[in-house]
Amino acid sequence: MESVSAVFAGTALTLFGAALLVWTGARVLHRAPVAHGVSPVASMALTTLFGVVFLALGVWCFTLV
Repeated sequence: MESVSAVFAGTALTLFGAALLVWTGARVLHRAPVAHGVSPVASMALTTLFGVVFLALGVWCFTLV
């Protein structure tokens, strides 16, 4: 039963992390703001960092299966 939870969490975290990285890359590529009212460099750096963290957590969950 625990492997089902690990697969679900891994899938959710990996998809969210990948989507966040793709979205951030698209916004930066089109020179659009990633977050309104925040420094463009800070918002790009933080969203990239969190995208990588979520992606890594998702992969780590898959190693628990």
